[in-house]
Amino acid sequence: MSEFALAPPPPRRPAVRRGLQVGAVILFIAACAIGILGYLGYSIGVTALVIGLVAAILPVPVLVACFLWLDRYEPEPAKYLVFCFVWGAFVSTTAALVVNSGAAVLFGRWGIPDALVAVLVAPFIEELTKALGPFLLLWRRRREWSGITDGIVYCGLSAIGFAMVENILYLGGHGYAAGADQYGPATGAQMVFALFIGRILLFGFAHPLFTSMTGVGLGISARTGDRNIRWIAPLAGLLLAMILHGSWNAIPTLAQATGENLILLYGFIGVMVPVFFGMVGLAVWLRSWEGRLTERTLPEYVRAGWLSPPEVAALANLARRHSARRWARRVAGDAGLKAMRGYQFAATRLALLRDGMRRGLYTDPKEVGRALAEERQLLEAIAGYRQVFAGRDPQAPVARWDGARYQVTFPDGVARTIEAPDQPVVPIPVVLAPPPPPPPPPAYYGYYQPYR
Repeated sequence: MSEFALAPPPPRRPAVRRGLQVGAVILFIAACAIGILGYLGYSIGVTALVIGLVAAILPVPVLVACFLWLDRYEPEPAKYLVFCFVWGAFVSTTAALVVNSGAAVLFGRWGIPDALVAVLVAPFIEELTKALGPFLLLWRRRREWSGITDGIVYCGLSAIGFAMVENILYLGGHGYAAGADQYGPATGAQMVFALFIGRILLFGFAHPLFTSMTGVGLGISARTGDRNIRWIAPLAGLLLAMILHGSWNAIPTLAQATGENLILLYGFIGVMVPVFFGMVGLAVWLRSWEGRLTERTLPEYVRAGWLSPPEVAALANLARRHSARRWARRVAGDAGLKAMRGYQFAATRLALLRDGMRRGLYTDPKEVGRALAEERQLLEAIAGYRQVFAGRDPQAPVARWDGARYQVTFPDGVARTIEAPDQPVVPIPVVLAPPPPPPPPPAYYGYYQPYR
């Protein structure tokens, strides 16, 4: 067995220290939230703040649901999703407000039109601060990142939070407050409606689209063993996000300066629409990446006798996973359904972990030890889950998988050996023979010993 497989897991950080760190982060975000909401209330008034808040929140569930839809194979912990959202909503907006306001003052002193703040300053500080939260999460919780999809989800939620608070200012301040001060509440309501159509219904995708570029870079960084790419990919993604954001802000600025409103149409259709649909296509393609990964990776555990061929086939896509959950509920009730969900999550984590070993993500002996310990835990969890539903289908013959072939008990009571078909039956798992040790880690670790 590998010299690391028997090593005890490394000690965890003291709970008190971790609690203090988490508490400090929560207090910091809370302070930023109080500060930005207090500033908005003071600047635009409480009534405008409430109206802007209500209008800005309306699209948030739809946008969040779109990003969560991308992350169906291995949903991320809710606490990390919430962290990214509130980071963008309060920390990023606070930093952007301070820097943009300061830049506007400096531009005024230097005789530079303050409209250029939106082109020369805002894209850089806003994209940098929106990405900082997901970057901190990658730095401290790299093991929670399964690839580009996670990067898009984390960065997208940060951008949604940012856009929500920014829309409070526009809808409440530039919309309701501006209209109500000049012509009364009815005009204010009309301006809120007009801004809602323009900023949210037509261009509500803008902030998530820009920051998703950084998410792609962070996702690439999370799944590569090349130290150069770990730094280059996030920086390239961030730079692309800044360029797109700056281009987006430059379009209306240029149109206003020249009086040529067709610039808005050309810029929107010629630049942003292709980028948007290209990103949507990439996200949809990546959505099934984790399913394809299980098909490529988990056969190692099939040959070792930890999984059977139908189980891997049943993990290949969401339709098959849904069919497997329905089957588990039919043969084992609600407990079977719950167990199948846990089984599918653990199997996906196992495939990602094994893929990380292949890619050389774990090079330090401590990292290798943690990876092997997690592999063992996932295999034990899978074995526990499958006991709830495997072998309970009265419509299927009793069968055992030994890593190479089936031992099937026919109605006459005689057990016969059957080779595995080229296309496994989906989605019924069979009973496994006593599980052997997991397969060894890839040899290019440089210091692994084969299991014996």
